[in-house]
Amino acid sequence: MKRNLLIRYLTSQNCVLFREGGRHSVFINNTNLKKVAIPRHPDINDYLVKEICKELGIPYPGKN
Repeated sequence: MKRNLLIRYLTSQNCVLFREGGRHSVFINNTNLKKVAIPRHPDINDYLVKEICKELGIPYPGKN
């Protein structure tokens, strides 16, 4: 999945940018206050996208 599509999906699920790190951006879910780091790569592996969504407590946007 493209990084910009993932960020767009996260913001639609009530997640916001918490801070910028050296090689990652940290997002936080406003409903349950869970944080996750997202790498700054143009493409992010689908397995990693699934794990990011699981950590934030939001549904996975792709095929199950």
